[in-house]
Amino acid sequence: MDAALLVAAIVFIAPMCFTPGPNNVLCAAHGAKYGVRATLPLTLGMALGWSALGIVIGLATDLLEQEQVLLRTLEAIGAFYIAYIGLHVMRSDGVGEADLEGRLGFRTGMALQFVNGKAWIHFLVLMAGFGSVFGQGTMAKVALVGLNLSFGYPAVLTWTVLGAQLRRLFASDTAGRRLNATLGALLVGVAAWLLMTALL
Repeated sequence: MDAALLVAAIVFIAPMCFTPGPNNVLCAAHGAKYGVRATLPLTLGMALGWSALGIVIGLATDLLEQEQVLLRTLEAIGAFYIAYIGLHVMRSDGVGEADLEGRLGFRTGMALQFVNGKAWIHFLVLMAGFGSVFGQGTMAKVALVGLNLSFGYPAVLTWTVLGAQLRRLFASDTAGRRLNATLGALLVGVAAWLLMTALL
């Protein structure tokens, strides 16, 4: 194991995982609407999908780096899907009584990762720049994905708890609608940024 490369990898991973992105903002919005417990299936789906995507990219880094059209297409699809979720959040009612049908679950969290442009770029950079931190071969890539998950899952949980705390502060219907509008607009903003990067 290369200790210096490990430190550099952590310096890359930590801010990438904790800064606003589709997963984090969606968890904050869902946590605000439904609470922490109801958001856990979504976060677990994200963790599994995120890790599966990381392993796939780790094993196919050279090939994927050459397929820029595919990456841009996935990023654009992901941007539209995130914008759709953001618009749905913006139009939803206050945080008081949330309908069960609107909850996002495990499958949504997992599927979202494969059209999450930030996730693709994150793992491409991680594998290209730090892929040898634990050595060579499949198990080394799996270990690097595990290290990434040790930061990524606490990040989505942190944003979920943050959203749930906002729910308590915005308990009235009017304040809840404003909170949903704000969080939904943030998701739409993230989607717009992803779409711009896909088109440039």
